[in-house]
Amino acid sequence: MTRHQDPREQQPRAATAAATALADMETKAMNGAAHAPHGNGALQNGAAKGVLVVGLDSGSSGTTSEEDWDELSAAAGLPVQVDGEKDLTIQAASSFRAGGLRGQHPQPAALRIEGADAAAAAEPVKGAARGVILSAEDAAAVRDVLMQTSLLPGGAGGSLSSLLSSLGGSEGGSGGGNAAATTPKPQRRHGKFSDLVFTRTFSAFDRQNQDAANSPFHGFYTLFWIAVFFFVVKIGADNWRTYGSWLGTNEIMQTMFRRDLLVLLIADGVMCAATGVSWLLQRAVRAGYVNWDRSGWVIQNVWQTTFIGAVVGLTLWRDWPWSHTVFFVMHGLVMVMKQHSYAFYNGYLSSAYEKRSHLLAALKQLDDISPVQTPSQTEPPVSAISTSHLASVPSAYHYKERRRSMAGAQVPEIDRIANAISSGEPLDEEQVYVFERILKWEVDALSDELRGKSTVATRAYPNNLTLLNHYEFIVLPTLVYELEYPRSESIHWSYAAEKIAACFGIIFVMIMVSQAFIYPVVIDMIRMKEAGVPLAGRFARFPGMLTELIFPFMMEYLLAWYLIWETILNFLAELTFFADRSFYDAWWNSVSWDQFARDWNRPVHNFLLRHVYHSSISAMKVDKHTATLITFFLSACVHELVMWCIFKKLRGYLLFLQMCQLPLVRLSRTKYLRNRATLGNMMFWMGIFTGPSILCSLYLIL
Repeated sequence: MTRHQDPREQQPRAATAAATALADMETKAMNGAAHAPHGNGALQNGAAKGVLVVGLDSGSSGTTSEEDWDELSAAAGLPVQVDGEKDLTIQAASSFRAGGLRGQHPQPAALRIEGADAAAAAEPVKGAARGVILSAEDAAAVRDVLMQTSLLPGGAGGSLSSLLSSLGGSEGGSGGGNAAATTPKPQRRHGKFSDLVFTRTFSAFDRQNQDAANSPFHGFYTLFWIAVFFFVVKIGADNWRTYGSWLGTNEIMQTMFRRDLLVLLIADGVMCAATGVSWLLQRAVRAGYVNWDRSGWVIQNVWQTTFIGAVVGLTLWRDWPWSHTVFFVMHGLVMVMKQHSYAFYNGYLSSAYEKRSHLLAALKQLDDISPVQTPSQTEPPVSAISTSHLASVPSAYHYKERRRSMAGAQVPEIDRIANAISSGEPLDEEQVYVFERILKWEVDALSDELRGKSTVATRAYPNNLTLLNHYEFIVLPTLVYELEYPRSESIHWSYAAEKIAACFGIIFVMIMVSQAFIYPVVIDMIRMKEAGVPLAGRFARFPGMLTELIFPFMMEYLLAWYLIWETILNFLAELTFFADRSFYDAWWNSVSWDQFARDWNRPVHNFLLRHVYHSSISAMKVDKHTATLITFFLSACVHELVMWCIFKKLRGYLLFLQMCQLPLVRLSRTKYLRNRATLGNMMFWMGIFTGPSILCSLYLIL
């Protein structure tokens, strides 16, 4: 049947308006360019391409966090990535100002936001000045988001917010200013699943990382391991002189291997296999037996609670030693996070799939409708329908923005259209034409959502719901489920052998250090408690315990971190062809505790960011500060659970100290500590240096 042309088709498209608005912005920027400070080479290169460039560096009093930039990225419809060479990056900056404006092209195609001094001002970001190129259509939206949110510092003169405000006015320019001024400001986007970018990269200490190998500090890395070697030789020599054995009394190793080692390995295998319950639930959702939005997510949460309860219960029932308990509980928590990410992302996609099926049925029904020649009275009339979104390319981002813009409506616009089609009431030609365009746009946008980051149809939802895909994710060194990840082409077996050898070597070093310096102190305190020494007497031992434990615990802390995030995860990544190995960032340069939380454990940070922080904002409708509090509290509770499993006592010391990081984060953003990186780094290292030994002493004494 013949479709009529939309009578409103002659109106300017949104993309053209956005480009015109940007041209107006650049014209005004050129008028004030002489007064702006010069940017770096990256800014000038950007300008040479005819791009309006706003440079950011570390000169203002404003602060922002990585989560703030996640919000900006989400509003722009582009992902955030904060390490490695990425082609789409929004620079996270702890403080910034307008750095420079350049440009000669009469109609710029993009807005670039770059960091001019990433190494000094942007601790969450590794390397220097990397930017994001936004499409002309999205650039105006980014400008609006910057102006309406609290991401940018206020103040006079050089602040980016005032700069953008001056650029966004309706006076002067080439005629596009009004278009920009009347552009509706998009709301902040806090999607349930904040976009994360996986890309090919190596960890900082990996020998394949050329940046690390060429670092001027690489010699200190070599020196550290030489020092560790001679330190272990000294311990062994002391053991030989005292006990007649290089291993000394060797109680720790005997504890690890004396009993239930085979039971532990079997239980761990069963635990990993049991994660298939989450896959079975998603198959039931796909088959229509379970509705995810009604009962599916409840069933999943009940299963996860049962799962971790069984893990902890087994350690208590078998009365495992601390070594078995730590491994099994920590691995159980990893499996819970993996199941949660797998289930909730696929559950979300199941809702999108169901919606698309409903719209396809409505579109098929619309094809069979013959429009009436006279204006129809069937609701909704074309005049009451928003079609501005049709100017944009259908995408998952634009679909979510459209859903958000209609969140306040009693009946969503697309549902009103579907109801009108299914009602059998007459529709006129204009209604049929507009309804068809809207339905096709929605279907295409939902299809883009279901494809996610997959490059082949076999990995798009629901084709991804295979047993192989589920267990492939279970063994990958990531906690965030995606339809597709960057993969390496082959396994370098020599590299894998190097990592597994390093793994066992570090475990041996940790056992030697613990046996020589930590175990005697622990046994001494246990004997004091068994002998009935009063609490005051045990606390009198506290300063001595602290001085005896502080150095060995610091060494154990560093070795344990290196063991997991550099050796074990890289070994798994090599065996599973997983190419994104940014398991950590330069956390040792942290100047605040929130930066440390982001950088020292990237897999867990990404999980908490997507499934706790952003999900709290979208599902619970809380602000970002409350979401941060929820995220920190949940993390602290999980850490305290591990302490309870080890010491068999609930004290809350770790929970309390971890929650104390929040006021310390606020303190780091005050005028007393802001832009004082050395002082901030000293305070951070004091906490890392003393925290583990204080915690161990408190759990042993009380």
